[in-house]
Amino acid sequence: MSVFVHKTALIEEGVSLGDGTAVWDNVHIRHSTSIGQRCIIGEKTHIAYAVQIGDFVKINAMVYICTAVTIETGVMIAAGTIFTNDRFPRATTPDLSEPRSSAPDEHTLATLVREGTTIGARCVIGCGLTIGRFAMVGMGSVVTRSVPDFHLVVGNPARSIGAVCRCGAVVRRFNDEPSVGVTFAAACPACAREYLFDDARVSEREPALAQA
Repeated sequence: MSVFVHKTALIEEGVSLGDGTAVWDNVHIRHSTSIGQRCIIGEKTHIAYAVQIGDFVKINAMVYICTAVTIETGVMIAAGTIFTNDRFPRATTPDLSEPRSSAPDEHTLATLVREGTTIGARCVIGCGLTIGRFAMVGMGSVVTRSVPDFHLVVGNPARSIGAVCRCGAVVRRFNDEPSVGVTFAAACPACAREYLFDDARVSEREPALAQA
């Protein structure tokens, strides 16, 4: 499959684009970034240097992805989302005598977005954290700490309000916080996949266990 790059997109040297990937208008992808197969990079998105993006990733319009971000396979990032990589950024040295370098240093913190995750529109993603497999971040959320696998988080700061299936349907809603000291199973109302709940941990139930 061929790669499509809109004529207004700016792709710097050393960028790797997988087969079938489409890069739309006014996108800027900086050097040393790797993007997998059959991805969609929406208009006016900026991807900084040395970002790693897996296969089948959908990035909507006007997303900012900074250095030190890794995005695994099958992730969706909705319009206007912003990633960060420094908790205490400054423009200059403490004495205001010269600008600080924009190159990664000891203050640069990595962020990992695991496979299957969905991040809603206009979210802000903090740094030094992991968003777990098939998690879902509600629109407008500010993520300041790691999100467990399959958790649904919303708000500022984002907090867990439930668990979602691979298919995106809500499997269970948490009344306040995930149940502590309780282990049980629940099925997705949309596709019947089964999940195990062990305190705040949500995992897929193995088919063999589900049939036992």
